[in-house]
Amino acid sequence: MLTQIFFLQAGNFDIKQLAFPLLLIGVLYFFMIRPQMARQKKEKKFQVSIQKGTKVVTSSGIHGKIAEINEKDNTVSIETGAGKIKFERSAISLELSKKYSTEVKK
Repeated sequence: MLTQIFFLQAGNFDIKQLAFPLLLIGVLYFFMIRPQMARQKKEKKFQVSIQKGTKVVTSSGIHGKIAEINEKDNTVSIETGAGKIKFERSAISLELSKKYSTEVKK
């Protein structure tokens, strides 16, 4: 009985039924996934290009200046008011660092 119903509906299949789900996937890709990938590329490029003396903010909110860069284990030492702290490069936030550097310039 169920197979008969399935075959009856399968005969009435129309390509237009796939249009909305495909359109929805396309919109999600162009408005959500693609911009996030671009943001991640910029973040990675920023993390690789940081140099000694650059003022940065970590993703946890710690403000400081790059004191040392260790290429072997991909870490940086940040000099803060309390001393030096060692962080992974991936902990440095591009977005927060841009805000911090523009506030300092004012």
